[in-house]
Amino acid sequence: MARRRSSVAGIEVSPPPPEVAYERTLSASGRGWPFAVFGIILGIATFVLLSGTVAQLLILAFWKAGLIVGGTFAEATRAGAAFTTPWGMLAVHLGLAMLIPISLALVLAVHRTAPGWLCSVRPLFRWPLLGWSMLAGLVLLNLTLWASWGWSIPAIRPQEGLAGFLVVILLTSPLQAAAEEFFFRGYLMQALGSFVRTPWLPIAGSALIFAAFHGTQNLPLFLDRFGFGLLAGFLVSRTGGLEAAIGLHIVNNILAFSYAALTSSVAQVKAVQQVGWIDLGWDLAGFALCTVTAVLLARRLRVATRTPASPVRSGSV
Repeated sequence: MARRRSSVAGIEVSPPPPEVAYERTLSASGRGWPFAVFGIILGIATFVLLSGTVAQLLILAFWKAGLIVGGTFAEATRAGAAFTTPWGMLAVHLGLAMLIPISLALVLAVHRTAPGWLCSVRPLFRWPLLGWSMLAGLVLLNLTLWASWGWSIPAIRPQEGLAGFLVVILLTSPLQAAAEEFFFRGYLMQALGSFVRTPWLPIAGSALIFAAFHGTQNLPLFLDRFGFGLLAGFLVSRTGGLEAAIGLHIVNNILAFSYAALTSSVAQVKAVQQVGWIDLGWDLAGFALCTVTAVLLARRLRVATRTPASPVRSGSV
């Protein structure tokens, strides 16, 4: 039976193949590895350009308003990018948020697939799975963190401007985490999965690019981020969507920034380029525990992990 076509924003789109995993959603577009490679390169280039431009324009506006201190715009840019003020953190996070429209546009324009399929194998966002995953992550990541501290919480030494930082953390960390998942676990996994049948190349490839994008880092810190990427990719593949990975990523980032604001400074955690092997072990243990729990939650919620057996009409937008 011929696949039903529909249109989104005037672009004709095709449904994904029936009963395939999340990472294989783009494999029915009829566009093989050249389009996938082109899309990945275009996405990375657009991200670097657009994200940096948005962040710098916001920093410029905040600097002109006197919200970011700096004798020159270059000094203000360095201060903002280092998260020395909540305004710099806000600018950088909103710049990173550009990954969401970039990812949606790539799926539609390059692969001729409705953007909803980037969310999950039932082309929509499954909010209950997000909520339960965040709750599980909040409990398990806190327990792992406290265990790594020997069950003693560090001395509370709130940084200057704590209230402003906490507002920005709570409002924009979810957006930043979701944006990274939409691109790295969403578009990259689907693009790589469009021309290979094994899930491991999409999972490992996206994790490698994710870790590399974090800049200067020692080997344990690189493996920490690579390991997080592997587990998040596995979680996306096993749950059929981005929701659980987004939930855990949100909680991880909120906890990291909030504890830093309460005990040292957000700028200090932003500047981290080295961790020890013991820290790596604790982090991966916490991520793995959350991943297993989220997979079990997805089963409990009976969420779909494969595309429908019959085509789903995306409709005209």
